[in-house]
Amino acid sequence: MIPRYTRPEMASIWEPQTRFKIWFEIEAHAADALAELGTIPREAAKTVWAKAKDATFDVARIDEIERETKHDVIAFLTHLAEIVGPEARFVHQGMTSSDVLDTCLNVQLTRAADLLLADLDKVLAALKKRALEHKMTPTIGRSHGIHAEPVTFGLKLAYAYAEFSRAKERLIAARKEVATCAISGAVGTFAQIDPRVEQHVAKAMGLVPEPISTQVIPRDRHAMYFSTLGVIASSVERFAVEIRHMQRTEVLEAEEFFSEGQKGSSAMPHKRNPVLSENLTGLSRMVRAYVTPALENVVLWHERDISHSSAERMMGPDATVTLDFALVRLAGLIDKLLVYPANMQKNLDRLGGLVHSQRVLLALTQKGASREDAYKLVQRNAMPVWRGEGDFLQLLKKDAEVKKYLTDAEIEEQFDLGYHFKHVDTIFKRVFGES
Repeated sequence: MIPRYTRPEMASIWEPQTRFKIWFEIEAHAADALAELGTIPREAAKTVWAKAKDATFDVARIDEIERETKHDVIAFLTHLAEIVGPEARFVHQGMTSSDVLDTCLNVQLTRAADLLLADLDKVLAALKKRALEHKMTPTIGRSHGIHAEPVTFGLKLAYAYAEFSRAKERLIAARKEVATCAISGAVGTFAQIDPRVEQHVAKAMGLVPEPISTQVIPRDRHAMYFSTLGVIASSVERFAVEIRHMQRTEVLEAEEFFSEGQKGSSAMPHKRNPVLSENLTGLSRMVRAYVTPALENVVLWHERDISHSSAERMMGPDATVTLDFALVRLAGLIDKLLVYPANMQKNLDRLGGLVHSQRVLLALTQKGASREDAYKLVQRNAMPVWRGEGDFLQLLKKDAEVKKYLTDAEIEEQFDLGYHFKHVDTIFKRVFGES
């Protein structure tokens, strides 16, 4: 995490004070359950809450203790005892470090997911608003980067809306999958602690008990979570790259908002660069970079090891903080995006009508020409236009072999731009549930 790409609300989830607060709540809720079962005195559990519930944990002090103990949870428990007093001996009864660490991580990941889901809602709202605004704004569709057939700019935005809708559903599922709690003790057998303690802590922390934890919560859950973040990042980059292409000088169908006083280049005062989209491309790469270590963390030795721990200390905050920033930036980019319909129309017309070649091809086959012959007839009239020689419509009208099948009026009919948009309403209804 660096401040430049960090939003405070997401960052706070990963701050040491937050982490120690969650650790305390796990231990205190476990103490409540142990007291209810008669394992520890009720007064001890009450004292733990009374003395530490509103405490501000001394991060420097915990770090000092850890430098000696070389164990973060023991360092925390030692500091907690300094706050609670003698009753602290009843804390962590029958528990192991992973019970605290894994349960805490999953609390943090679910909280992060909630913020990311809110971010996705912002992206979806911006996409829907602009898609409806440009529902019937004609623009050229491209395949392989080459002009293909007409689409609308609203459809481009609708594609993104559908993609981010899927992203939201995946993140909801990933959040549910990672929201488990383990309070099962050494090697996960509950030998030293009653399973009812885990049930109590899980409910109190907004989680569900892990069916079998083997001392650690299985990392396939986390692999799915970070893989989902990686896929969302790819969707962010896909849209960002589209904007980068559209903002190229030769295209200029849309561009990022350029604010008063903004500078595009230290050397060239005329520059207006797609810096936000380029930034989103870079941030997306970083989020995806954590997918591979998340997958590799699934493979642990026997009932547990900590080869996953060092990676998770970085990937948990870094991936969620980075994606949080990227999604909010993307929502703002979409909301303020400058759209140039006149340039879109200019680019549509740039190939002299070649974008209607398929309609002419199909019309010829419907009038009796074989597909092979129809293709040759259309292509031989299209290639001169591709080279900047002539007008496609006029060349077709002058082609005697084409005229064997189609009249001038029938040829002209194939050049109706609106024909390509007759099902836009259907697509929008599928995507947005409305016409």
